[in-house]
Amino acid sequence: MTDSLFPELTSYDALLSILKQRIRTAQVRAALAVNQELVLLYWQIGREILQRQQEEGWGTKVIERLSKDLKREFPDIKGFSARNLKYMRAFAEAYPDEQIVQQPAAQIPWFHNCVLLDRVKVPEQRVWYIQQTIQNGWSRAILEMQIESRLYERQGGAVTKFSQTLPKPQSDLAQQLIKDPYHFDFLTLGKEAQERDLERALVDRIRDFLLELGAGFSFVGSQYPLEVSGQEYRLDLLFYHLLRCFVIIDLKMVEFQPEFSGKMNFYVSAVNAILRHPEDQPTIGIILCKSKNKTVAELALQGMTQPIGVSTHKIGKDVPEQLKTIMPTVEQLEMELDTAAAELETQKQGRLDT
Repeated sequence: MTDSLFPELTSYDALLSILKQRIRTAQVRAALAVNQELVLLYWQIGREILQRQQEEGWGTKVIERLSKDLKREFPDIKGFSARNLKYMRAFAEAYPDEQIVQQPAAQIPWFHNCVLLDRVKVPEQRVWYIQQTIQNGWSRAILEMQIESRLYERQGGAVTKFSQTLPKPQSDLAQQLIKDPYHFDFLTLGKEAQERDLERALVDRIRDFLLELGAGFSFVGSQYPLEVSGQEYRLDLLFYHLLRCFVIIDLKMVEFQPEFSGKMNFYVSAVNAILRHPEDQPTIGIILCKSKNKTVAELALQGMTQPIGVSTHKIGKDVPEQLKTIMPTVEQLEMELDTAAAELETQKQGRLDT
């Protein structure tokens, strides 16, 4: 006998979905509340240590003693190592106002804050990285990578036509969307690599590429075809962004040339005419070159009617100048390998002869 009072399956599923979402939301809030309390506790401990050292002249050895005593009193609680107590003191010194701690810094995990204390010394930049971490959900490893790549300095530095061709606030958002330069440390391409080589490599490593582009990008396709008046044109890379707009990236392995902007202007117009939905924002074009002359780029964009930006890319990790003079060239390495191979063959032949 069935229970006539049991709701229909669709109604029950709807209820279950709502309850699941509320439970997940409560879990997130609980975790956030725990983290805020922990960060606030660490800030209070750090402030007490800092005040005693400043007002009563306590030396650094007091931290070692505090660490031992706190660990003895609270053996089941981690986080009272001398190293972490020093971070607490530095945290309190960096954020003297308790209200600041209760807002942005308390919304990220403690060890994210430790990374920022070690790596970012300018307060405004530290706050910016905190906001980006909250917005994008960066792990500690991703945060470290973004700091190492100097993401703050690379934001909004490209030459663009956004302010003249896009309404506010989209123009400001689009300007912050584009970096200069883009770091493709995850790629290893030879000096003779062409645009298609770079394109294939980026598509093969699309996850790393999307991470470097930033939050909000969705990959649509490479060599994306557009037909205009019976003739086919192909876009190097096409993306869609959460700003609700298409983003075209045209790859170049040479320095920026003025004619690149005219081609991109056409591409953006074609995407607006063929792919853009009525509710979409205007399409954005990014010309990504090996290098650029800022004056040339600015003059090339002056006559353009579409929102276009010119930026640069760097492939592989830069080698410090002081190391370049002592590092062997490819030719030298090849000679060393040939010599080593010849010696190995001689030794092998000698063993056979005996």
